[in-house]
Amino acid sequence: MNAEYILLLLSPLFLIAIVFELFRKKESYSVKEFFLNVALALSHQASDIIAILILMPLFLWLHLNFALFTFELNIFTVIGAFILQDFLYYWFHRASHQCNWLWVAHIVHHSSNNMNFSTAMRQSLFYPIVGMWVFWLPLILLGYPPELVLTIVAVNLAFQFFVHTETGPEFKLLGKVFNTPQHHCLHHASNPQYIDKNYAGVLIIWDKLFGTFVCSNGEAPRYGVVGYQYKVSFFDVVFTPWRILFRNIKQQDSALAAIKLMFGKPTRLK
Repeated sequence: MNAEYILLLLSPLFLIAIVFELFRKKESYSVKEFFLNVALALSHQASDIIAILILMPLFLWLHLNFALFTFELNIFTVIGAFILQDFLYYWFHRASHQCNWLWVAHIVHHSSNNMNFSTAMRQSLFYPIVGMWVFWLPLILLGYPPELVLTIVAVNLAFQFFVHTETGPEFKLLGKVFNTPQHHCLHHASNPQYIDKNYAGVLIIWDKLFGTFVCSNGEAPRYGVVGYQYKVSFFDVVFTPWRILFRNIKQQDSALAAIKLMFGKPTRLK
């Protein structure tokens, strides 16, 4: 079970990228927010490790009893698994913007007004609770070993660290197929024309296939979420979305209305 440690093992490389970015665009960093992002990353990693320890027996049971195929692991089947996982990540990411229950965890990642490598570390410890792992079950049921699936998930997330910057090259040719910093900066923007676009993890082709791709129209992205200015505070960033969701659920006049709200499209925070 080494998959959950991949991001930690790569942390020196991430740190080198952050130092390099600091020299190029130090105005996008603040010391207080940087350490908040580190705290968010560590809490997320801890919750992931706990979740994997709890869920791995379920993953193994599903794989042993319900897998449709048995794959011989080679370069082709691993690449196939990587592409399928990236496809599933696209739908997880898209669902996280369309469903309140997922958005209360994912909004943590969008709550900063800055865009830099440390923003990639800005993750919620509640991802296992809202069920991010459910989106990887199709790969396990298809026949891929759970350890391989979780390793690929970690590699996908490691790639995504490097698209959280405004200082990267343009990658014109690679950007036709792969997610790039230019694509992902627009995803984090709160400008109306950029909201809910460019959900890609590694491959931008999913956005192009499913109508969620956008290019810059020349207007610079404004970062953060619409309708609420988060404090540079662990408690505010992690728990305020839940407080607002449950307050809104409590205001509903029926259980059905509450369920529709919980799994309905997020409304702008007020």
